[in-house]
Amino acid sequence: MNQKQKTLKAPVSISGVGLHTGVEVNMIFHPAAENHGFKFMRTDLEGNPIVEADANYVTNTQRGTVLEKKGVKVFTTEHALAALVGLDIDNVLIEMNGPEPPIKDGSSIEFIKAIEKVGTVEQEADVEYFEIKEIVSYTDPVTGSEIIAMPADEFSITTMVDFGTKILGTQNATLNKMSDFKEEFANARTFSFLHELELLLDSGLIKGGDLNNAIIYVDNEISEERLNKLKKVFNKENITVKPNGILDNLTLHHPNEAARHKLLDVVGDLALVGTRIKGKIIANKPGHFVNTQFAKKLSKIIKIEKRNKVPKFDLNAEPLMDVTAIMKKLPHRPPFLLVDKIIELSESHVVGVKNVTMNEPFFEGHFPGAPVMPGVLQVEAMAQAGGILVLNTVPDPENYLTYFMKMDNVKFKRMVKPGDTLIFKMELMSPIRRGICHMQGYAYANNKLVMEAELMAQIAKKN
Repeated sequence: MNQKQKTLKAPVSISGVGLHTGVEVNMIFHPAAENHGFKFMRTDLEGNPIVEADANYVTNTQRGTVLEKKGVKVFTTEHALAALVGLDIDNVLIEMNGPEPPIKDGSSIEFIKAIEKVGTVEQEADVEYFEIKEIVSYTDPVTGSEIIAMPADEFSITTMVDFGTKILGTQNATLNKMSDFKEEFANARTFSFLHELELLLDSGLIKGGDLNNAIIYVDNEISEERLNKLKKVFNKENITVKPNGILDNLTLHHPNEAARHKLLDVVGDLALVGTRIKGKIIANKPGHFVNTQFAKKLSKIIKIEKRNKVPKFDLNAEPLMDVTAIMKKLPHRPPFLLVDKIIELSESHVVGVKNVTMNEPFFEGHFPGAPVMPGVLQVEAMAQAGGILVLNTVPDPENYLTYFMKMDNVKFKRMVKPGDTLIFKMELMSPIRRGICHMQGYAYANNKLVMEAELMAQIAKKN
């Protein structure tokens, strides 16, 4: 049985201060429709603009993952997105009256607690997965950080981190199944080295930070002067360094909490792919840059695969229209009738079939000894299938003709030869208005995409 998509049962809010902006924000997770995915809505800006959680909108990864669309930014998205993925949720609208989600304790646990107050509900649509069928990898040439995805029956992640310091050393963490995320990884907090913290403070960043939402590793000797400075910044009477090399503000939840938080970030950043993944992820020295670059690469691969994926059609089923019925709709006649049957027809789409044989008259000259169906005739056959869709909207199709107005984005992927069965699928891109029909068409043969095009036609009454 296919897994169903999920959303929230009811809206739920969480408030706090953004780590880097220092802006107080109220964040509301809203239920969303099937196939909606994750989207952020900035209610503090005119028009309540929406930014989709899409890897292609990542513009900055210096201290967190920043999304930007048409000048609208959302900062530090990874912890909230990791919580949604970790709870097996697919569709949520995230309303914010500020630019950055609240940092809370620097992990995902507070988001999870808030969401669990309202719970989730199954939807009708099935979950869509991208199955890793061959190794996909991305390597940052500057840092050497690398992420690899390989085939596996389930989604799992392993992170390996090595910061070259005695304090942190080398750490590993593995998430074998997403159901373990809440208990094993959601409370892993963000961390920083003291020298990085001081640099950020001097640069006016982490305005919403305090010593309760980050683990601070002290990787070199700290002077009394620096301690006094930190006391002032964080409004603390006393700050000391524990024997394990971290400031005494926090106690570690896990010995390898740094590696677990890096894994949490990978979960949140890979949510930007927009599709659940079925495969094993191995991340060596992950960070937001390599995470999101890898997400962009996966997103591009998925887009190409979706475009080339051939729908399943039953060519042996009784057709809705045979060639005789087609000729009652279309004015075309042999040798220019290029659709043999219609196997699907609705108000918004049509699927037609053309059996290509060596008897086609155009093969005599195109080309002698190497017969190939002309691309222009493939487009014409596609348009004739689209004509059935258009003429199906009028009660007396025999009194109408369809005329080409425009064709865009025509792409020929593979040659069509004698013996091929061409399947044309045409879908309305917008409702038919004033006799104008705008369609997206795909042509398939031998279980592969051979051609695609956007076509516009006009239906007109015969004189």
